Amino acid sequence: QVQLVESGGGLVQAGGSLRLSCAASGRAFSSYGMGWFRQAPGKEREFVATISRPGGTTYYAPSVKGRFTISRDNTKNTVYLQMNSLKPEDTGVYYCAADLDGLGYQELNDYEYWGQGTQVTVSS
Repeated sequence: QVQLVESGGGLVQAGGSLRLSCAASGRAFSSYGMGWFRQAPGKEREFVATISRPGGTTYYAPSVKGRFTISRDNTKNTVYLQMNSLKPEDTGVYYCAADLDGLGYQELNDYEYWGQGTQVTVSS
């Protein structure tokens, strides 16, 4: 069983920055692929970014590429999402997820474990 706990969400003005963190339980964190997804009110959950196990290959949704950066610290069992140049359309609940294959996927169904989410609100 893997437990994921997100933090770092909040209210920020357009153009501002936030850094989200996701702390994972378990000794095998370094072997997991990790992803960030988000869900806006009335919309489906969508892919934001992913990072594979060591090797750390990253991939981003086109809407966030160049503004967001995903990274991981395996010594702290934590994955981060640095979000810069935030826009109102980035508003939503942000979830981190773990994929036990370690490959880092873009599809929700490829992830076995999910956190409870953290709210990000970007005001215009």
